[in-house]
Amino acid sequence: MSSTNGSRVAPQHEVAIIGAGFGGIGAGVALRRIGVENFVILDKWPRVGGTWLANTYPGVAVDVPSPVYNFSFQPRSQWSRFFAPGNEIQRYAEEVVDQQGLRPKLRLGSGAVRGTFDENNDLWRIALDDGSEVTARFVIGAVGGLEQPNNPPIAGIGDYTGKIMHSSRWDHDYDYRGQRVAVIGTGATALQAIPELAKTAAHLTVYQRRAIWIGPKLDFPMGRTLNGVLNFAPLQKTVRFVGNAGVNVGLGAGLAASNYPRLTSAGLTLGETALKAYLFSQVRDRELRRKLTPDYRLGCKRPSISNNYFKTFTEPHVDLVTDPIARFTRTGIVTADGNARDFDMVVCATGFKVMEKGYTPPYPIYGRGGIELGQFWDENRFQAYQGVSLPGFPNSFLITGPYGYAPGSYIPLIESTAAHAARVIEETRRRGATRAEVRQEPHDRYFARMDRRAKRTHLFTQGCVTSNTYYINYQGDGAAFRPSTQLEMYWENRHFPLDDYQYTSVAALVPSAAAQR
Repeated sequence: MSSTNGSRVAPQHEVAIIGAGFGGIGAGVALRRIGVENFVILDKWPRVGGTWLANTYPGVAVDVPSPVYNFSFQPRSQWSRFFAPGNEIQRYAEEVVDQQGLRPKLRLGSGAVRGTFDENNDLWRIALDDGSEVTARFVIGAVGGLEQPNNPPIAGIGDYTGKIMHSSRWDHDYDYRGQRVAVIGTGATALQAIPELAKTAAHLTVYQRRAIWIGPKLDFPMGRTLNGVLNFAPLQKTVRFVGNAGVNVGLGAGLAASNYPRLTSAGLTLGETALKAYLFSQVRDRELRRKLTPDYRLGCKRPSISNNYFKTFTEPHVDLVTDPIARFTRTGIVTADGNARDFDMVVCATGFKVMEKGYTPPYPIYGRGGIELGQFWDENRFQAYQGVSLPGFPNSFLITGPYGYAPGSYIPLIESTAAHAARVIEETRRRGATRAEVRQEPHDRYFARMDRRAKRTHLFTQGCVTSNTYYINYQGDGAAFRPSTQLEMYWENRHFPLDDYQYTSVAALVPSAAAQR
């Protein structure tokens, strides 16, 4: 689309950020640091917080220590617990938005339904669910991986007449007290929700496909004294650094030690022994303990922590079912052994779309030449330079893309990839260009390096392929993680060669009619 005098059309915004969760907030702060003020943050939800706004199920809490789970530029020193409940994390997101001056940049209740790169004008056209369109020179995708529900494809689920909900779409108006409740799934979400549901449900049945590795949760009230100590800035920074390093080591040590399989195996065996001992201390029934013991190696899936999950299954009104689900009926669930059980409510704690189709966005994105991002990844494997950008998709960046996340807290990932995007945008401005696109060679080199590393990790060498882990996708790749330390992730996103991108320009631009209003 050109103006009436034939010259190029300028976009309404220099940058559009899709998503107002922690990723979008971090991207907005990164843009302000380089002097970009003409940007908008779009989100379908009425408030900020993303994952922490969507997930409000009973027991939801962060599984990374609260003093660690905050941005480096705005630490928070007031937490009710060492592992804060979800509503406090969402409140922290609101605090960051206000303190960083991002509130005027928000356009909430406006979900993206399509993104198209306009090659004639070097801008992105973003269609919204209200029928309007936003144009921007650059776009930063910050749609989180733990927000789009993945409902189970179980036969007859549409025929069930009781209450059914996904854990990320909790209906707080429904009173399940005294009800017969079923939970499908035993992942990180379920292990938080199950103990809470068991407190008031008349009977709770948990359908487990695979057990999960669980350790004790060193949780405690923070209190005035501990929170007061964290107000001392140097100590707070030290705690955050040490905590992030510890979480990175705990979750990603096996990835970093991929060249030493014997050492990795010995470390995993030691960890498994400790976690089995913890299970034994919680559950003395041998058969129940067998059902709760994973049949895959530690680290194949993300392990979790809980002080009351195992004990819940020792309660007389709680059942653990390990037979596969065959189908739903109008009143309940039938397992493969023919056992039918009736329920008033069924909770699907079955994860998110990241487990089904990797990083495929929830709406189509069309790049240069009309190539669609989800289709490209489906046909060519999931890939992105530093987890941020792809050839064929100019002026676009991802906050949580393939091979971007070095296991640990997500906050360092967000700050790293947001810094990457801001660095390219700043260089594009400096050169007076209107288009930046990652070059094919450095992109392919990074992809090959990450793929080679991933295939050497314990995920591929020590029995994880059959564990149904979302770390290994349907293409047989480990695109959900960056097989490295967070230190490498931090450094490479801030010091990659700027000439790994190609910068070009279109003819002189004039403001669009929408931008002039």
